[in-house]
Amino acid sequence: MRISAKADYAVRAALLLATAGPTAHLKAEAIAEAQDIPHKFLEGILNDMRRGGLVVSQRGVNGGYRLARPARDVSIADVVRAVDGPLVSVRGVRPPELSYSGPAESLLPLWIALRANVRSILEGVSLADVAAGELPPSVGALAEDPAAWSNP
Repeated sequence: MRISAKADYAVRAALLLATAGPTAHLKAEAIAEAQDIPHKFLEGILNDMRRGGLVVSQRGVNGGYRLARPARDVSIADVVRAVDGPLVSVRGVRPPELSYSGPAESLLPLWIALRANVRSILEGVSLADVAAGELPPSVGALAEDPAAWSNP
């Protein structure tokens, strides 16, 4: 699985909003500067997140963006899906929509298993978890495995 720059930037922006508080509005320029994200690219990302119901925007001098719901209720999967679509796809197709024959037939359950694991991790971690530096134990255990950090 490849995490796009768009998804990485979206999660980082959402984390900044999560730590700003439930009523604070942050301007796109401030988010871009704080996270070293190209401003114009971030504007598009924030619009995707707004259309996805993750952030709300307010115009005016005291305007900006804030999370639409509490950070504990927003998973990392929610953010990634809002900007990139499905978490796992094969050639842009969701795994259940694929079919294979012959020796490739067992690829479909492999892609489904991959999707299930990605979902399990990204849906099980909220913005509040990451912002607090408190990943769920199952995720922390995976990250603590030295093999996870090596480049095969």
